[in-house]
Amino acid sequence: MEDEEGAREAIRQKRLEELERQRQERSRAFEQQRENELRVEGMLKQALSPEAKSRLSNVRLANSELYSKAVQAIAYLAGTGKLSGRLGEEELKSILQRLSAKREMTIKRK
Repeated sequence: MEDEEGAREAIRQKRLEELERQRQERSRAFEQQRENELRVEGMLKQALSPEAKSRLSNVRLANSELYSKAVQAIAYLAGTGKLSGRLGEEELKSILQRLSAKREMTIKRK
């Protein structure tokens, strides 16, 4: 009987350790994600005018995929030095239009 209780306690302890390890991993992942978001927000603050930032925030609410593509494009432009000053609202509109343009694919059969 005592062996069974000891085995159960060992299993319980092992499970608790595993759950704690999973919780710590989730916590680390959340912290990394939060740091990345803060880094992106800082980059956008420097690269965009207030009006453009507001528009991009609206895009984030309406279409998260387009927002992600736009952030990547802006980060690329900022990283390569192709941005001279801040992007205005009209320039952001242009980027968003190019990113959201439907690409039509035609298949030709022979």
